Amino acid sequence: MCKVDWALSGPIPWRASGLARTGTVHLGGTAADVELAVRAAHRGRLAADPFILLVQPTVMDPSRAPEGRHVAWAYAHVPHASPVDVTAAIEARIERAAPGFRDTILGRAVRTAPQMEAHDANFVGGDINAGLQDLRGVIARPVLRWDPYATPVKGLYLCSSATPPGGGVHGMAGHLAARSALRREFGVRT
Repeated sequence: MCKVDWALSGPIPWRASGLARTGTVHLGGTAADVELAVRAAHRGRLAADPFILLVQPTVMDPSRAPEGRHVAWAYAHVPHASPVDVTAAIEARIERAAPGFRDTILGRAVRTAPQMEAHDANFVGGDINAGLQDLRGVIARPVLRWDPYATPVKGLYLCSSATPPGGGVHGMAGHLAARSALRREFGVRT
């Protein structure tokens, strides 16, 4: 993935007013458009019009920026380990949904896929899902064992995109790891 963080002078000027109160926004056109963009990256090509996942945390928590200012971040899927900076394509996609977005940008920080991996070794090749999302991975992430959340260290549990059901199912790995901890540590059946 290629990720961009922004410091903004104000809220994102969404064309659809309901998005002004939404913490996470998926920008990708139709379902077919999203599929094309994701498949392109999977096949080693850059999508001409990438699928974007955008988060605007100051909508929910204004304390994340100076008073009157906002922050946002977004990412687009790119081919594995691609060093290409797709900021222009990301900002173009946002600008279509929020005319005037570029005018709110005070600053930006960009991380390409190799920079994402350098920042966090779990993001192999810039992949925030900690590896291929396939059927084997759903069952045997990060290793094949009855309880993939428990570790050999008592009281230490895993809950990330490296554990089932993998990335893209936000919160479920944490929920399942908590159930594992309750069962193992306190005998609570959930």
